[in-house]
Amino acid sequence: MIKGHHHISIYTKNLKENNHFYTKVLGLRGVKVTVNQNDVSMYHIFYGDRLGTSGNSITYFDMPYVADRREGTNAHHALGLLVKNSESFAYWQRRLEHFGHSSEKEEYFGRNVLEFQDPDSLKLVLFSAEGQVLPEEWEPWTNNDVNNDHLILGMGPVQVNVRDKDKLVRMLTEVFKYDVIEDESDYAILHANKGEMTGEIIISEKEGNIEAQGRGTIHHLAIQTEGANLQAVDEILKESGYRTTGVIDRYYFKSLYFREDNGVMFEIVGPAARGFTADVDETELGMQLDLPPNLEEKRTEIESDLMPLSEWT
Repeated sequence: MIKGHHHISIYTKNLKENNHFYTKVLGLRGVKVTVNQNDVSMYHIFYGDRLGTSGNSITYFDMPYVADRREGTNAHHALGLLVKNSESFAYWQRRLEHFGHSSEKEEYFGRNVLEFQDPDSLKLVLFSAEGQVLPEEWEPWTNNDVNNDHLILGMGPVQVNVRDKDKLVRMLTEVFKYDVIEDESDYAILHANKGEMTGEIIISEKEGNIEAQGRGTIHHLAIQTEGANLQAVDEILKESGYRTTGVIDRYYFKSLYFREDNGVMFEIVGPAARGFTADVDETELGMQLDLPPNLEEKRTEIESDLMPLSEWT
């Protein structure tokens, strides 16, 4: 039912620092500049591969006045990124240090990884994709100075901290048919497609205060259905006792949102999407403010409330 991750959305306090980190340090493409369709005074930026394909999009909401978050539970916690193999870890340690960012090789739920943070304090984890079959539509961005053998390939495991692990496991397995790969007393690892890290969710059971959202907070993880009509998914969720937003047309794709029983937000993206070249040529992706048709008539008003692109790109 689920193809894998579609995108992940986070809050940034400093868009210039954020853009520099993801495009110049990590070497991703700034693939789309648009606005938060629920608050058009806020940029919504997408970073990813050549076309911003499903499972490759890391998105940020520009919130210059947001407070620092207070880490806690019942929240998405960390984002995994895939590289070719573990030999890339040494390369990325050197590269991150060159740009003033520290990193550590760690053991993370039984696997060797490289951990570091972005400028908004989001925890990022590099995983080796050795032995993995990656989506054939992924095309890592090469118009950068990152060695081609060590490019960021796409999104990997996403960690979620919750007070009640079993509730989230039941929702993902019963509603969305995830496979349980590991299930220990304090964590579980689930795959959208068994054996593939491109749709992996790590659920860590953690007591304590609920995370206070702020800079570096993951607002939601978006997962993409495969061969399942969004309206049918909406009905299944409601029949299972979840409140949803109903299907929303974001122009580039259609989706719905809901919170699972711990209060963690998920977005479900439909199988069909226009993609980011729906309104601009591939060569111009990320170079201008793109607005869906329903907002185009308000362009002048919207642009007047936004920091000019020349000040942060």
